[in-house]
Amino acid sequence: MKIKNITLAAVGAAALMLGNAPHGGLGLVSQAQAQATVRPEVGKHLKDAIALIKGGKYKEALAKIREAEAVGGRTPGENNAIEGMRLSAAQGAGDPDTMAKSYEALKASGGIGGASALQAELAIAGTYLKVNNASQAASWAQRYQRNGGTDPAAKQILQNAQFKSGDVSGMLKDTLEEVNADEKAGRVPSRDKLNMLLYAAQKKGDGASESLAVDKLLNYYPSRELWAQVLGTLQLKKGFSDRFNLDVLRLRMATGNMRKAEDYSDYAQLAAAAGYPEEGKTVVEKGMASGVLGQGAQAARDKRLLDFLGKKIAEAKAKEGASLAAAADARDGMLYVQIGLAEVFRGQGQAGVKVIEQGIAKDNMARPDDAKLYLGLGQYLAGDVNKAISTWRTVRGTDGSGDLARLWIVQARSTKK
Repeated sequence: MKIKNITLAAVGAAALMLGNAPHGGLGLVSQAQAQATVRPEVGKHLKDAIALIKGGKYKEALAKIREAEAVGGRTPGENNAIEGMRLSAAQGAGDPDTMAKSYEALKASGGIGGASALQAELAIAGTYLKVNNASQAASWAQRYQRNGGTDPAAKQILQNAQFKSGDVSGMLKDTLEEVNADEKAGRVPSRDKLNMLLYAAQKKGDGASESLAVDKLLNYYPSRELWAQVLGTLQLKKGFSDRFNLDVLRLRMATGNMRKAEDYSDYAQLAAAAGYPEEGKTVVEKGMASGVLGQGAQAARDKRLLDFLGKKIAEAKAKEGASLAAAADARDGMLYVQIGLAEVFRGQGQAGVKVIEQGIAKDNMARPDDAKLYLGLGQYLAGDVNKAISTWRTVRGTDGSGDLARLWIVQARSTKK
């Protein structure tokens, strides 16, 4: 029996919805192409290819398509049928190079365009990503976007390709743009997107972008665990000064990350050594109230620590006049800052803040950012959160003071919600 001519739509039907593209399969037959016909000597091979595609035998289908290609005297419609079927079969076979060649042939002949062309470009990008060809995946995803494609899958493909290729600069730029676009539109950026931003910033060594990512993660997705992660790496940052070890413990206390007895006792002893015995006493009392301190064999040791802090408080009160006189005589205003902050911890918030401001007013600070950090802390503890945030925004130190001020701003904002 003689095989009749068949339409391209009939030949390509099985190839239209392979389901392997990011959001469905490839629809490659336009209305104009559907009216074209394929001669029997070509069509029989393509029909065999259809059956193989339906059975998931994509490599065998590609072989049948090559047999169709071997027929001489092919018409433009037949060539388009072959390339359209090959593009779909290659997608199933995970062969993006063949997909790309067939696509370019179809584009050159006018055999594909519009939404179908965009869908094919996205599928090629996704297939390149699956075979770990990151550079080609990125190239095709960008081509799809340049040609007007708006499917979010393209951005995901591009970011994953940048991640795999180590293109942290591109990843950082694109992710930052997405985060900014989300916020501008009133959307909360996803946690994955912000984690990607943080990863890219850390890989590139971009401290400003890293700080931005941390701030946004803590702002949108705050948790004790995230604070623990951030504070756990803070002291490892290049240039972070050991003189801020006490300040890290202050933030750990404020974010609920004091868990072991050593956390409380170390904090209390550092506070006392820095001239803040009232702060140390409060820390020990909180540790006892939580059941972490004052228990079992360590109870006597913790009681001795509390007694020691009581003596230090009495000594500080007895020397208060002499300390203020020494602060007045000192060229540097930091002694005033220390005395004022100690008053804040003593419960005299507003008076303590004024003493800190008196020290800053001497305008002869070796470390002015330290003074502003502690002015903000004094204002915060005294209950003036808005003033504290404004003060912390002026801290620019690169030795840890700037990082601490920024994190205190995030923490202070959370207390206002």
